[in-house]
Amino acid sequence: MSSALDKTPNTPVDVPTGDHLSATDRAVEHILGQMQTDPKATGFRIEVKRTGCSGWMYVVDLVHEPRADDLIFPVADRLKIHVDPKSFEFIRGMEIDFKAEGLTRQIIFNNPNVTAACGCGESFSID
Repeated sequence: MSSALDKTPNTPVDVPTGDHLSATDRAVEHILGQMQTDPKATGFRIEVKRTGCSGWMYVVDLVHEPRADDLIFPVADRLKIHVDPKSFEFIRGMEIDFKAEGLTRQIIFNNPNVTAACGCGESFSID
């Protein structure tokens, strides 16, 4: 049986619907706005790195060129999310949202795999 991680690089991943990454309309609008400021941007990358007081944190960036091992999730007409296979195991089924309150603008990661988060909200843990 093949898994999502066995798929050809740089193509949409065939995973169960519940494991797909998604983004709210607010998040899509925000990310596409960021991409408009960088004409070379072709997508949005999410990585999970070991750090912080709870063990893991999200690292995001605009994609200029896909990596050979990227798993690519089209979440809107003009937006694709790129994830490396290792990070994908931590964020299966995650929804990206965006919150604007007063002067604060923040990308929110609604990750069903998170079991605890630090008080500052910068890092999380997964059992």
